[in-house]
Amino acid sequence: MLIAEIGWNFMGDMELADSMIRAASEAGATDVKFQYWREDLLRAGPWDDDGRREIYKSAQLDDGLILKLSSIAKDCGLRAFYSAFSKEGLLKLHSLGQTVIKVPSHEIYNIELIELSLSLFDKVIISTGACNENELISVAKACASFSGELVVMHCVSSYPCAPEIMNLSRLNSLKALFPNAVLGLSDHTSSALIPAISAAFGVKVVEKHFTTDHDLPGRDNKFALLPSEFREMALNFNMALQACTYRGMNAQDSEQDIMQNYRGRWGGI
Repeated sequence: MLIAEIGWNFMGDMELADSMIRAASEAGATDVKFQYWREDLLRAGPWDDDGRREIYKSAQLDDGLILKLSSIAKDCGLRAFYSAFSKEGLLKLHSLGQTVIKVPSHEIYNIELIELSLSLFDKVIISTGACNENELISVAKACASFSGELVVMHCVSSYPCAPEIMNLSRLNSLKALFPNAVLGLSDHTSSALIPAISAAFGVKVVEKHFTTDHDLPGRDNKFALLPSEFREMALNFNMALQACTYRGMNAQDSEQDIMQNYRGRWGGI
C-alpha cells in the first residue's frame, strides 16, 4: 500500500486535485489521502497569523467534494480516503460510505476518537508521531479487540523531517506493542530510500506527502515528493519488499543447478 498524501496541497482547486490524483496514479500510488475538517471548529493559534487559516478554508471539503475526489481516484484505479480530527468528521465520513479512516498523529492521544474510529470503520490507520510511550500503550489497549484491519504507522511529526531523526528502530517496539497490526511508515523526509529501508523492519504501508509543484502555497507543498520522486520511492520500496520476503531456510529453485551440478566439481574433499 503506497499512499500519496495530497492532503490540502490542492488548495480547494478541484482541477488541481484531479491532476494530482492522476499524477499519483502514474507515479505508482495505490491510494490517495486527503484531510477532512471544519474550519469553524479550529481553535485560535499561530495559523491565524501565518495564512494557514485561509488555506484551511480554501481546502475545506464538503459532501460533494468528498464524493468527487473519491470518484476521480476510482477512475484512476486508486482509493481515496481521509484523515479526521473530530467526532463530527468521523461520523460524516462514515455516513458517506467511507470504510477506511486515518487517525493523524495530532490525535494519537485522543482515545475516544480512536475508539469511535474502531467502531465505525473496517480499516483504521493510526499515525504514531508526537506521542509518548504511555500514550502508545493506551492506544494499544484500545485496539486490542479490534476485528478489522489495523495499520500502525511509525512517524516523526517534523515537517520536513531530517533523515537522521527518523528512528526506524522504533518499528521494532511498535511491532511488539501492536502484534496484530500491519506496520506502516508515515515519512516526512524527502528521501526515496528510507521507505525501502523500512521494509526490512516489516513495513508494508508507506505514506508520503505528494505534490506536482513545490511552488504551490502552503508548507506541505514545499517538502512533498514530486511525481518522479514518488515513482523512484515506489520502485525502491517494492523492490525492497520482494528482497525482504522470507523464503525459508532451504535452497531456492534457482539454486538447484548449483546444488546438483557444481558441488565437488573440482574434486575437493
